[in-house]
Amino acid sequence: MTLSVLSEKIYSGERLSLEETLFLYEAAPLSELSVLATYRREQLNGKKVFFNRNFHLEPTNICINDCVFCSYRRNAGDEGSWDYSLEEMLAECRRQAGIGITEVHIVGGVHPDRDVHYYAGLLKAVKEVLNGVCIKAFTAIEIDYMIRKTNMSLHDGLLLLKHNGLTTIPGGGAEILNDEIRQRICPKKGSSAIWLKVHEAAHKLGIRTNATMLFGHIETPLHRIQHLIKLRDLQDLTGGFDAFIPLKYKSHNNVLGYIGEAPAMEVLRTVALSRLVLDNVAHIKAYWPMLGKELMQMSLLFGADDIDGTINDSTKIYSMAGANEHPILTNGELCRLVCDAGFTPVERDTLYKEVSA
Repeated sequence: MTLSVLSEKIYSGERLSLEETLFLYEAAPLSELSVLATYRREQLNGKKVFFNRNFHLEPTNICINDCVFCSYRRNAGDEGSWDYSLEEMLAECRRQAGIGITEVHIVGGVHPDRDVHYYAGLLKAVKEVLNGVCIKAFTAIEIDYMIRKTNMSLHDGLLLLKHNGLTTIPGGGAEILNDEIRQRICPKKGSSAIWLKVHEAAHKLGIRTNATMLFGHIETPLHRIQHLIKLRDLQDLTGGFDAFIPLKYKSHNNVLGYIGEAPAMEVLRTVALSRLVLDNVAHIKAYWPMLGKELMQMSLLFGADDIDGTINDSTKIYSMAGANEHPILTNGELCRLVCDAGFTPVERDTLYKEVSA
């Protein structure tokens, strides 16, 4: 196995194996990974870099899970906890309405008392306020719990959410799809199989989803590559993933903080390998509130073609872990960042339909 042989495989459109990908991770110069990942992303998306106008709605950070990497989660009554009422959430939706928003992203803690009927009602109410806006909502872990709480089947629970306004599902909760690692970092959270099962079921119902990977903590490069291949295998089966988001672990205010964070070069190497392994997923996202503006721009040179959206200072998940404290960028600012990196900014909706100015 040599770099030249693997490079030729990539240029000819052949799929990389686990062993080949691990070899690239360990042996390929960063500059070579940039060239190879850029070739793959331009085959799929040319010079386009996508973004949207979005905001986040985070109903609660009260959560039954107690993940050691999480800076967001609280118990009921803890300082820093919140549990917004329906009216408070709808008031936020009204505040965000009328400014060109095309997506609301709803995720939060796995609240012990909330079931699928509660969240179906939330979706219906949000849809009425934000008519025409796509609703991307609930991680697979949230969905698994809320449906099991009512003893409904996964199929019926997802249908209920879909009929009440669910457009797509975000990729959160995947962390690392290795149950030995999950037992160490998120022992109360659902297994790898549960996460994959929820996404597969959603795809079969015509619900598009994203996928994520939380990296830079106690996992190894091998675990990351195994994670990517599990996603690739499911995409071969269903074709339901729109985008993959490699999420860098942030170390502030959580139990794992002593390990520090992955350096920029490791982040870029992981982004590139994501683009090379996931040959059947159209988009790789560089999530700017987590990466920061400069590292996001650099990620565009390593295979990423999406930078998320305007956010409008509406999420605390990463700010509570030490990322951008008030994440907000205008359309103009996003476009300038993309252009400065040498690419063409394209506004999209949730399903990657290009939005005319």
